[in-house]
Amino acid sequence: MSALTPQSDMPTPTTDKITQAAMETIYLCKFRVSMDGEWLCLRELDDISLTPDHEPNPEDPNYLMANERMNLMNMAKLSIKGLIESALNLGRTLDSDYAPLQQFFVVMEHCLKHGLKAKKTFLGQNKSFWGPLELVEKLVPEAAEITASVKDLPGLRTPVGRGRAWLRLALMQKKLSEYMKALINRKDLMSEFYEPNALMMEEEGAIISGLLVGLNVIDANFCMKGEDLDSQVGVIDFSMYLKEGPIAKSSEEDVQITAILDQKNYVEELNRQLSATVNNLQTKVDALEKSNTKLTEELAVANNRIITMQEEMERMKDDSTLFSKGNKHDRTADGQTLSEVRKHLKEETQLRQDIEKELEVQIGMRQEMEMAMKMLDKDVCEKQDALAALRQQLDDLRALKHELSFKLQVGRSY
Repeated sequence: MSALTPQSDMPTPTTDKITQAAMETIYLCKFRVSMDGEWLCLRELDDISLTPDHEPNPEDPNYLMANERMNLMNMAKLSIKGLIESALNLGRTLDSDYAPLQQFFVVMEHCLKHGLKAKKTFLGQNKSFWGPLELVEKLVPEAAEITASVKDLPGLRTPVGRGRAWLRLALMQKKLSEYMKALINRKDLMSEFYEPNALMMEEEGAIISGLLVGLNVIDANFCMKGEDLDSQVGVIDFSMYLKEGPIAKSSEEDVQITAILDQKNYVEELNRQLSATVNNLQTKVDALEKSNTKLTEELAVANNRIITMQEEMERMKDDSTLFSKGNKHDRTADGQTLSEVRKHLKEETQLRQDIEKELEVQIGMRQEMEMAMKMLDKDVCEKQDALAALRQQLDDLRALKHELSFKLQVGRSY
């Protein structure tokens, strides 16, 4: 094992010696122990190249550019993934105030600025990614619309501001990935603006253009009139991509607050529907009361008519008794009149019974409506109590979130 871990004060063994020592000890132990800084590393021999690699020079410009490209690509991956996940959880159209979207544009701006050639002007050297973006309309005719829109915006005075506006319009158009791919495929045109080892000229640029396809699932809407895109400071906020500590707790608190807000909106909508139902039932009750009053009046009129008919029948009976001794013809006429009176009386009695039955039905319906109104009032009271409790929970969570944010700021200051 000592032959596999050379010390700093001993000469480095040759490749043949290292290979021989590894083959001799592989049946005893498949791992090699080595010092990596202050850590003791246990590595499997199968995963270790026995041929010593040439360590890159940290001061080599190509090595520095490669590291920058890798870091920007990783940041673009994190930014795009976080933006898609948060947008899908949010479930609404994004605007310019949405923090993950702002960070995405900052990362894209850094990617487009990487390896830009400086152009000499009267005011000195200038690096702007607006020049490459202007080429897109020549490669993809659909981009001519947003390029013309950017040039017509009155508040933009610098090429940087125009480039930022172009990125936002391309995202709204859901063609940002297509435009970036068209640029990267024309390295002969891009060489005028970028160094050979810039991100847009290497493989990392193609990977980022492929990742941008996922942004087609989100909807964004920006109002760039009055927005100061020229003087914005593009600084990447790395705290948004940390998964541990108070930030994760704050994210959980945001999820809880969102859930409570959804419950609050649901209860308010249910309360609104219940109120509409109560109003409809109240209208029906008023209509039934009017109908009941009308039926009561008709019943009173029918009773008066029945009483009048009974009096008339009694009078007819008295008259028939007085004239019973008359001729047969007169008695027959009186009998017919009496039959007609009895028939009329029977019809009036039947009408009265029908009106009484209808009145009983209306009274039953009114009682049921009153019972339903009481149950709805009770339900509305319960929903209002639940809404008040949810609002109290929301206030508590907001206070807790404010306290966590304050503790996080205090911790960062220390």
